[in-house]
Amino acid sequence: MNVLEILNLTVTFDTAAGPFKAVDGVNFIVNQNDILAIVGESGSGKSVAMLAVMGLLPNTATITADKMTFEGKDIQDLGERERRQIIGKDISMIFQEPIASLNPCFTVGFQIDEMLRAHTSLNGRARQARAIELFELVGIPDPEKRLRSFPHQLSGGQCQRVMIAMAISCNPKLLIADEPTTALDVTIQKQILDLLLDIQRQNNMALIMITHDMGVVAETAQRVVVQYQGRQMEEAGVLELFENPQSLYTKALLSALPERAEGDRLPTVSDFSDSFDAEGATS
Repeated sequence: MNVLEILNLTVTFDTAAGPFKAVDGVNFIVNQNDILAIVGESGSGKSVAMLAVMGLLPNTATITADKMTFEGKDIQDLGERERRQIIGKDISMIFQEPIASLNPCFTVGFQIDEMLRAHTSLNGRARQARAIELFELVGIPDPEKRLRSFPHQLSGGQCQRVMIAMAISCNPKLLIADEPTTALDVTIQKQILDLLLDIQRQNNMALIMITHDMGVVAETAQRVVVQYQGRQMEEAGVLELFENPQSLYTKALLSALPERAEGDRLPTVSDFSDSFDAEGATS
């Protein structure tokens, strides 16, 4: 059974200037143990599409899809109570900018405990033991002490690990990681990516990586969805995508990698924009 199946997902926002279509006809299927990367530049609708799945978009958003199912259940038809039983437990998300995502007014231990209270039947002592276990799993030193820390008392890498601990606390079947290495130095980025892949393998869960970094795609993904201006340009296996990209926009992304520079100049979006704008309009 497919873990997540999306067919013709569209997200439109009401604005003062009229309707704005942020996601326009996205399709993909994610199975157990899959690692899918959704890649594209800022504003391509990557995060919005996944926030639509999570039900976290504001009331100004209109979400439509021919099909949007989790383990065969139609997410669109779920009531609020049924959705809350799935979102956060079976489908979990690591958000961008962990320091901004964590509540500065509460300790990180309190915030993990809140997650466990909402989705498990563990008592207080068991929840604390689980929180310590999670911190050890994600590599946070002196976990019992760190549970009493506020987000501003932790480094960026430690806050990212806290977010990962919260996201996996209920053993989700699908984990969505939205730019999980943003604003981290290269060494910490590698540690975070390795940690996510280890957790994915240990728990046999599906993983969706949202990123604009083609290096992250090459290191982690099995399949890739490429988006541009809300539209899906192509989907392919990661090796096929790097060796034989079909979309002109994908070729532009790959050409912007430093190792593919020609002479002393990297290609820019403007070098390709007329071609892939026309391509996107007809796709």
